[in-house]
Amino acid sequence: MPTSKNALIRYKTIDKCLRNPYRLWTLEDLIRECSDALSEYEGREENVSRRTVQADIQMMRSDKLGYNAPIVVRDRKYYAYEDPDYSIVDVPLSDSDVQKMRDAVSVLRQLSAFTAFDGLQDIIGRLEDHVGTVSHAAIPAIYFERNDSLTGLHFITPLYGAIRSQRPVMMSYRSFNNRRRLPTTFPFSCYLLREWRNRWFIFGRKPGVPYVMNLALDRIESLGEAPAGEPFIPRGDFDGESYFKDMVGVTRNPGDEPQVVHFRVSGPQVPYVKTKPIHSSQVMVGKDRGQKGSVDFEIRVIVNHELEKELLGFGEYLTVLSPRPLRESLSRRVAASCALYSSPEEGALDAPSTLSR
Repeated sequence: MPTSKNALIRYKTIDKCLRNPYRLWTLEDLIRECSDALSEYEGREENVSRRTVQADIQMMRSDKLGYNAPIVVRDRKYYAYEDPDYSIVDVPLSDSDVQKMRDAVSVLRQLSAFTAFDGLQDIIGRLEDHVGTVSHAAIPAIYFERNDSLTGLHFITPLYGAIRSQRPVMMSYRSFNNRRRLPTTFPFSCYLLREWRNRWFIFGRKPGVPYVMNLALDRIESLGEAPAGEPFIPRGDFDGESYFKDMVGVTRNPGDEPQVVHFRVSGPQVPYVKTKPIHSSQVMVGKDRGQKGSVDFEIRVIVNHELEKELLGFGEYLTVLSPRPLRESLSRRVAASCALYSSPEEGALDAPSTLSR
């Protein structure tokens, strides 16, 4: 059962008192000590009631939190531990607690693959030793999607540090849109790291550009310290939560505003779209409009490349009805894809597979 932080502070305070064998503790003493502890924590005067401390003692005596504290009352007045060596901090973990910690260790172990989380290795080792994962092999129950061949992940650590310290970096970057395929070098003020579909991006600003940019880590050629005196460009009103609120993916151009996208889904993809919305704004606006089993949805998003790829991924089961520019863009892309399959290159069907060797 969940326990509030204030309750835990009271439990620890009572435990500390009862572990002191050189003093006799009345209920009033425990009330005063709990009030002082909470006042120090909250930064203002707190008065704990008699009923609250009595309920705390009963909770500590019970097995609801796994304490089973041997609290006794002597001379009908003084509270103490019957076992002088007892403490709630020494209570062994239950089997359920151990399994939960094993699952947490499994998740942390996967995060430690990123260089930004190098410090986790030591923590994970100590946790594994504590819960017995090493001696009692536990089969992982959670796996994250990973791409070990993805480049640029080693930049996560210095970029993370640059965000925390608010200092600019000197970046050499080779854009896909650069026809000459030559890298450009510039100072960059980093605000936020974001992962999208197993690819990492850094958001920030460079001098002379008034809007927030997103740069893919796998396109960074090199990263170093910015020259002395290079100012850090403040993030201003940039906020990650509001920035991504109306987006699918990571691409957003200056001046982009969210639009209502109306689309129709049919066949086996209907329950999939219902249970896994394309965007958090998704609502169902109608069904069975001239096509048996079809359902109409609307989302309010910025139209970008990632949204188009998401919609195209449903193939023949999804049709965008509006806005017209998005519908026409998807129509052109579908037609171009069909053209590739209508006249395959000679020998394409017999091309050998490298992966099958």
